[in-house]
Amino acid sequence: MSLIQIILAVFIPPLAVALSKGLTGAFWLNLLLTILGIIPGIIHAFYVLTR
Repeated sequence: MSLIQIILAVFIPPLAVALSKGLTGAFWLNLLLTILGIIPGIIHAFYVLTR
């Protein structure tokens, strides 16, 4: 995981997931989690990026 991905995962989690995995189910789930609350979106982004 690069520094850019970490910064994006903290500030714009859906973008970090989209750049890593594309517009797959992980992106849509992260977008939903980010809309519901920024903290779940950040946690999910880090999970997807480290997996």
